Amino acid sequence: MGDRLGTGLVLVSAVGFGTLGIFGKLAAAAGLSIPTILSFRFLLATVLVWGWLGARGELSPLSGRSLVVGLGLGSLGYATVSALYFVGLEFMTAGLTGIVLFTYPVIVVVLAAAFLDEPITRRTVFALVLAVAGVVLITGGDPAGVDVRGVLVVLLGAFIYATYIVVSRRQLVTVDSRTLTAHVLPAAAFSFVVVGSATGQLSVPTTPWSWGVVLAIAVLGTAVPIFTFFAGLSRIGASRASIVSTVEPAATLVLGALVLDEPVTVVTVLGGALVLSGVVLVEG
Repeated sequence: MGDRLGTGLVLVSAVGFGTLGIFGKLAAAAGLSIPTILSFRFLLATVLVWGWLGARGELSPLSGRSLVVGLGLGSLGYATVSALYFVGLEFMTAGLTGIVLFTYPVIVVVLAAAFLDEPITRRTVFALVLAVAGVVLITGGDPAGVDVRGVLVVLLGAFIYATYIVVSRRQLVTVDSRTLTAHVLPAAAFSFVVVGSATGQLSVPTTPWSWGVVLAIAVLGTAVPIFTFFAGLSRIGASRASIVSTVEPAATLVLGALVLDEPVTVVTVLGGALVLSGVVLVEG
């Protein structure tokens, strides 16, 4: 029963994160700028996550070097990844953006081998080949919704996210993921408030619809997936949770078709399957 519940919680998390691209498209259509969307996303999520951890007695503020590294990962690493993801949404469908970003677990394995002395096996190489082949197939096949500029932007985001994960593993070996998340969120929020204010792109949503989309991004696309992932992780472990999480880009693809009427082609499905196969291979 615990395994089923844990798997279910991680599935809920994957679908929740999978809604981010859908709500991002809706937010852009409502006229909200990227700094506005992401400022409110991270500010509201910070309140929810800190409140949740505080209520459970699990709030552990960082200090010293760990605090500096944690805030740096949030303000520079995670903030940049989020910005690139939303820029990618301007060029591609939500489904394809999610698939391309999800190459990051394979990149993590390669970077870990290079900088953390983790071994590269034939399995790792094969997984990398599958993931790259999936992206090449999607791009070269030129299905509806693909823009090479978007692919490159999101691939850069995947690389930065992989770097973020490797750096956090190396620099914050004694910090658990809940504590790191609690510091990454406000740091990312601060970055977008500063950038948005400096560029004149930061504004407050003015309609019930735009507020609803922003709240959906912060709650359904950020806070709830964080809560359910950690709850599921404690039941089924990191490896199984990582594999179950590969549902995320598939969820985005399906939701994009259902909610946004985005096209789904055979090439898209085959390319996505190759990417997910590579991810499952390195995490299995």
